Amino acid sequence: MNILELNKVNLELDGNKILNDLSLNFEEGLVHAVIGPNGAGKSSLAMTIMGLSGYEHFGGDIRYKNDSIKGMPVDERARKGITLAWQEPARFEGIGVAAYLGAGNPKASFEEIDEALNLVGLAPSLYRSRKVDKTLSGGERKRVELASIALMQPRIVLMDEPDSGVDIEAVDYIFKVIEQLKSRGTTIILITHSPEVLKHSDHCYLLCHGQLVEEGETEKMLPYFSNKCLSCTHQNFPVPGEFMSMKGVE
Repeated sequence: MNILELNKVNLELDGNKILNDLSLNFEEGLVHAVIGPNGAGKSSLAMTIMGLSGYEHFGGDIRYKNDSIKGMPVDERARKGITLAWQEPARFEGIGVAAYLGAGNPKASFEEIDEALNLVGLAPSLYRSRKVDKTLSGGERKRVELASIALMQPRIVLMDEPDSGVDIEAVDYIFKVIEQLKSRGTTIILITHSPEVLKHSDHCYLLCHGQLVEEGETEKMLPYFSNKCLSCTHQNFPVPGEFMSMKGVE
């Protein structure tokens, strides 16, 4: 059953068309990946689903559990169980880690908070009283954010470049969180440029210039990362040295 459906979504920003008649279906309880070159509209897709400021006005419709959420404020979407893990987690000067985690789930016990910290490899005795500020590294902040999401137990979580700016150890914990969320029935949407992240998905969409180019199971889509990008009708001019070449679309 589809938990989230995009029906002919069109988004323009500053006169530029970002999403173009985009229709996608996200099946409940699966890990979906969204891949594509820079400028394909991947992050804009996540922000539109979340309803963030500047992305709330679009053509078409977005339906959650068969009900339209178009025009719904971001906080109401959050209460329905839709959340977004930022590529660059925010800092909250003066807020302790335990308080930050508890804000996402006020009913969480101290034991559950410690369990969430352990899940992402942060020792509760060392991090519970730390502040979510510049004293934490980018990787530590991302782990704290993931612990918060694990505590929320959302219905849908959008992860924008979840492995960006973190070390190899942190990436392993990210995958653990993805596995746990999936085991609880959460639908996960991964916005990624990474073949390793893609391998943890069940299904993948390939976007280009705001349009759907191809979709399929993970194995079908992995060749995108080995200079075998699927053909489409768009004219692309990749940055020299970028990991992929737009074969067949020169």
